[in-house]
Amino acid sequence: MSDNRQSLADLGAIASGQPVSTETAGTATDATVQPAAPTTPLRAQELDKQGRAYATGRRKDAVARVWLKPGTGKITVNGRDQEVYFARPTLRLVINQVFGVAGREGQYDVVATVKGGGLSGQAGAVKHGIAQAITRYEPALRSPVKAAGFLTRDSRTVERKKYGKAKARRSFQFSKR
Repeated sequence: MSDNRQSLADLGAIASGQPVSTETAGTATDATVQPAAPTTPLRAQELDKQGRAYATGRRKDAVARVWLKPGTGKITVNGRDQEVYFARPTLRLVINQVFGVAGREGQYDVVATVKGGGLSGQAGAVKHGIAQAITRYEPALRSPVKAAGFLTRDSRTVERKKYGKAKARRSFQFSKR
């Protein structure tokens, strides 16, 4: 039996693609170890005739239709600029989270139409739609966007009002007299 133990220096050389010397590695070959590079991404790029990626995002009762194309970073929601439609900075921050995780700030233009729900749900729906669309435009970005949790639809909704209650669980005010 031959001794095939390798040192940490050999592991560093393997990771960087440099040849491993035969004296330290204890092997008879001088071949370099090449990591297997994927030739094609796991998914194909999905674009429409205008070269845009389309996706649907949902959050609470809001549904957003999102088109993504290369551009200067302009985001339009229901025909208005995002600063006008989402006046609160926190809502604009929610929308731009996807571009921050993907490292693509200011590289894509977004056109979105959103219906239903309130502003918070609509912002979440647009974020979900942007995340879906960016993975369709650049399939290589799927893993960081998915790791951040942006591809998962947040299924939490408002609980329905019950009979005999003021709201879903709150009772009417009790009066002693």
